[in-house]
Amino acid sequence: MAAIQKITRLHAQWDTQDPFLFCAFHNDKYPKGNGNLGPATSLAGRNLGQDFVQKDGWAMYHGSKVPGFPGHPHVGFETVTIAEEGFVDHSDSLGAAGRFGQGDVQWMTAGKGVQHSEMFPLINTEEENPLLLFQIWLNLPAASKNVAPYFGMMWHEDIPIIEEKDDEGHAFSIKLIAGTYQDQNALQPAPDSWASNPENGINIWLISLDAQTEFKLPKGVDGANRSVYFYEGETLHAEGFDIPVMHQIKADPIQELTLKNGEQPAKLLLLEGKPMNEPVVQHGPFVGNSRKDIETAFMNFQQTQFGGWPWPTSEHTHDPDAKRFALYPDGKKVVR
Repeated sequence: MAAIQKITRLHAQWDTQDPFLFCAFHNDKYPKGNGNLGPATSLAGRNLGQDFVQKDGWAMYHGSKVPGFPGHPHVGFETVTIAEEGFVDHSDSLGAAGRFGQGDVQWMTAGKGVQHSEMFPLINTEEENPLLLFQIWLNLPAASKNVAPYFGMMWHEDIPIIEEKDDEGHAFSIKLIAGTYQDQNALQPAPDSWASNPENGINIWLISLDAQTEFKLPKGVDGANRSVYFYEGETLHAEGFDIPVMHQIKADPIQELTLKNGEQPAKLLLLEGKPMNEPVVQHGPFVGNSRKDIETAFMNFQQTQFGGWPWPTSEHTHDPDAKRFALYPDGKKVVR
């Protein structure tokens, strides 16, 4: 039986399947920094505060001086933020903060409510500041919608990367953000996550293929949803299809899927897991199971601001010279 169910083109925000809500893909070719973490170039002609048009290959998003996303609330789901290139300055209403990037992953459970900002500091002043980032929204089941927020880091030095070769000697690698490949397990996800139960079969992998590599995606958990996102390269060949870059493959998880890469190195993201099969009611970054859930979340935010905002501005960034670090809500600080 064929494994491929559907092939669709990718746009700015990637369509995902239950238990995922969506995936934001940021591939910005930022210029040199100005020493204050912003771009060393004119911002004229940009709709600051709503700059998403990728003028000159990059966007300011909601930032006015530094690109990124100033303070905003989340309720009822998790964000898994993979910063493969570039950096993120995180600040939140728990008092947690951090700078991560160059392969690091942040796993944040919003639960009953949290505010956070995600700014993209342009640290390099002598060279360009490319950003390659995925933010995956993973839903929380009804039983966990109101858990306490959680802030966690997965430093790239600790994330398992499996390197192998196909039968012809062509290399491939798998970076395990969540799940299992053969006998290798990923780091532990957030404690209240749908991914924390292995029976749910959550896999979040970054797959890199050398030119002409044949890669066999192994069988997954029966009943799971499987999506493969081909975001860098030229062409993949599978089951008689020639699949161009920037396309999604929806596949049957209980069928092995064989992908043959073309003449350029390729990179893919795998999102896979058992669906929750629960109703989803979403209003922006507020996710519930009913309209009443959303109304309650809005009321809670108006009354509590989810703990308030302890930082000087909604676009808070860290010292330009700061290394990668995490400041946790309990005051513990880790510097990498």
